[in-house]
Amino acid sequence: MTYTRKNVSKLTRTERRRFVEALLELKQSGEYDEFVRLHVAHFVGDGHRGLRAAHMTPSFLPWHRRFVLDLERALRRVDSSVTVPYWDWTRDRTTTSVPWTDDLLGGNGRRFDRQVMTGPFAYRAGYWTIRVGITDDEFLTRDLGRPRKPIALPTKDDLDRALDDPVYDVSPWDSTVTRGFRNQLEGWGGGSNPWLNHNRVHRWVGGAMLGGASVNDPVFWLVHAFVDLQWQRWQRRHRNHRYLPDRPPGEDSPQYGRIVARHERLPPWDVTPDELEDVSRIYRYA
Repeated sequence: MTYTRKNVSKLTRTERRRFVEALLELKQSGEYDEFVRLHVAHFVGDGHRGLRAAHMTPSFLPWHRRFVLDLERALRRVDSSVTVPYWDWTRDRTTTSVPWTDDLLGGNGRRFDRQVMTGPFAYRAGYWTIRVGITDDEFLTRDLGRPRKPIALPTKDDLDRALDDPVYDVSPWDSTVTRGFRNQLEGWGGGSNPWLNHNRVHRWVGGAMLGGASVNDPVFWLVHAFVDLQWQRWQRRHRNHRYLPDRPPGEDSPQYGRIVARHERLPPWDVTPDELEDVSRIYRYA
């Protein structure tokens, strides 16, 4: 049976509570930290000589689609009513709007160490200790809006520019491409505007959301649910265009063995990008 992912701003009080409680139960069991470890292990960039599956690569979107789906399945084993909500950062744009409320994700970090002090994921609440990270901090950190060097969230126009591109991705299939929906959404820019869309949101949240251990902040899932929704919107807008590349690069290509083609296995799962293009029988977005 198909279930629905909702805008986080539309969740009822009960839906908010159940989503938070399911996350906290996964954290208490240790299962949540395994998601952090998995993301850290696959957070590799253009300079890495091996396979890139999760970032700076065409499979950015199907990789994270499956990643969010796995987390959602874990949540639903705890509470079958729970789905992963999405945060529409083009509408809820302030540091005090949803999802930064005390009954959801809590608010910003305090000034001197960026430690989140409010909400259920604050270290002092006793339920959310960081065990897998790129620093030794045990507490969740945020720097919403980066006040010392302000940055704005992406706008609807920023998303529309990505959605208007009819081509999914282009050679050389990495962070340097300036055409193609994938990188315009993932957000590796250049010049005076180095961070676009998805990447810019990570930068705006700051703190734990910077780097491979960004999964430590539960907002990660809300961000990537919204990214996933954009892929669905792009698919509807450009029905004759699909995931690229459809075939792996040849042995003479610098990208040989470094990216996942449409029908190749997407690690760490036994699934292909082709098989992840249509999830309409699993979930939909409200």
